[in-house]
Amino acid sequence: MKLSFHKGAALAGTIKVGDLKVNRLGFGAMRLCGDSAWGRPRDQGNANRVLQRAVELGVNFIDTADSYGPETNEMQIAQALYPYPSGLIIATKGGLVRPNRRSWVEDGHPDHLRRAVEGSLRRLRLERIDLYQLHAPDPNVPFRESVGALADLQRSGKIRHIGISNATVAQLEVARSITPIVSVQNEYNLRNKNSEDVLSVCERLGIAFLPWYPLGGRRGLKAKRVKEVASRRGLTHAALSLAWLLAKSPVMLPIPGTRSIDHLEDNVNAAALKLEPQDFDALR
Repeated sequence: MKLSFHKGAALAGTIKVGDLKVNRLGFGAMRLCGDSAWGRPRDQGNANRVLQRAVELGVNFIDTADSYGPETNEMQIAQALYPYPSGLIIATKGGLVRPNRRSWVEDGHPDHLRRAVEGSLRRLRLERIDLYQLHAPDPNVPFRESVGALADLQRSGKIRHIGISNATVAQLEVARSITPIVSVQNEYNLRNKNSEDVLSVCERLGIAFLPWYPLGGRRGLKAKRVKEVASRRGLTHAALSLAWLLAKSPVMLPIPGTRSIDHLEDNVNAAALKLEPQDFDALR
């Protein structure tokens, strides 16, 4: 199978994640699992086609985690895309475990993180993970120990760059005192801007900010101001929401996910959208 990059996602411009340059519109693979990010999807062939189409559309940054499935999402990516095309960056995460479909439990113990990295390397068929992110701070483990374990794995050549997720400004500073941090992945969208302070620090330091849940769910897409601007511009609510994120900050790297090729293509169309100042202001 030969895959080639298309200019679509590249129209959003590029961003540096450490020393890696990627197009500024990525893909979050979580929704390619079964419901509630548990198990395999009903149609594995469709999941493969979505991943392949994302790459064809110029997406060269894919985000996953060992807890998606659990573990199956990483294997899906390898099944659909390996051998990986040159320039494709796969970011994964560890530090959450799934006792059952409804549970997400923090586990930031160094021993667990070491096993998690080895498992991700095996499932993704990689010798080194370009971006490995601590999925969430564990309240039962000193944050320094969790980040320190990842720094040890980086020194041993298992990890190229380290990111953190679901983190505060204070935790970002602690992490940066241990090792270089190239990305932060927090929830951020038109409805939820609680991480505005973290985004500001990322802007100041040149750290990539990956907003998870970038569309804000159905409530976010149906917000009155989104509907009004989308109607005026003749855009889908999703494309408009992503265009707003891209316009919001130069360090923003949205990673919308979907099971639908039609929705994927609409999301990538956001890369070419330029919001007028009045549109951007109306969405604040």
